[in-house]
Amino acid sequence: MGHSAAVWDYRAATEITKDWNGIDQIVLRTPRGASARVSLHGAQVTSWRNEQGEELLFTSSKAIFKAPKAIRGGIPICFPQFGNCGSLELHGFARNRMWAIDDNPPPLPANDSSRKSFVDLILKSSEEDMKCWPHSFEFRLRVSLTTDGDLNLISRVRNINGKPFSFSFAYHTYLLVSDISEIRIEGLETLDYLDNLFQKERFTEQGDAITFESEMDRVYLSSPNVIAVLDHERKRTFVIRKEGLPDVAVWNPWEKKSKSMVDFGDEEYKQMLCVDGAVIEKPVSLKPGEEWTGRLRLSVVPSSFCSERLGLETSGF
Repeated sequence: MGHSAAVWDYRAATEITKDWNGIDQIVLRTPRGASARVSLHGAQVTSWRNEQGEELLFTSSKAIFKAPKAIRGGIPICFPQFGNCGSLELHGFARNRMWAIDDNPPPLPANDSSRKSFVDLILKSSEEDMKCWPHSFEFRLRVSLTTDGDLNLISRVRNINGKPFSFSFAYHTYLLVSDISEIRIEGLETLDYLDNLFQKERFTEQGDAITFESEMDRVYLSSPNVIAVLDHERKRTFVIRKEGLPDVAVWNPWEKKSKSMVDFGDEEYKQMLCVDGAVIEKPVSLKPGEEWTGRLRLSVVPSSFCSERLGLETSGF
């Protein structure tokens, strides 16, 4: 009975359309009007809207929606490399590949499929990928919306290779904010971080919250599973819950770097902030046949509600 209900949810609340380049995208909807769009190019979530139809993810007005260029915004998947911490192209190749809809994925726990609109996607290693990263893998991604409009991403990477391999990973999440100078992140205070603006030198966070006055490009290490991004002007808070993702990358390019990026508006840094659930400092190692799972849940709550309760939260899900 439960399985047929999940299938009904999926068919009733999911539609496949095409973007202006003719690439398939999947639209997820909830009965109350929240929605999300997922492109088969990169398995990238390109839109997440609340029940009032307000967009919650940032996408640059200058984003290039044409393969092989990655889309500047939404939630790119960084795999099998985050940033430039290896020999591959920036953030790896998964965000630049065409994924397929996975019609018969291995089962997830029951609570991951009930009462949700969802889609399952899959990426397998190609001959082209094997030339630069010689490992056979299957990467499955489930994107779902709960009835409350929360956005969930579950990644499963399986080693189908004859030898072990390791990888770094991130959900490179571009949040849409009102004004970056009014934003604060709670949950990362007192943590060590690697600062990419200082050759990945290690520092310890001193502030009682993270605020923004200039360019920031950091990886916070061994972070809690619940983090809050408070948007004072909009009086709302993004709550980020994660599992299997010990690190958090925080990035805003600020004024100077914004002007150097061709697919990013000069002033757009004011309306965006990347806060990524990630595995960076200690890459995931998989033996043949092993599988890794990384989960992210994004929700939005009134700021007053969240700041009172955030310290009481101890687990991601």
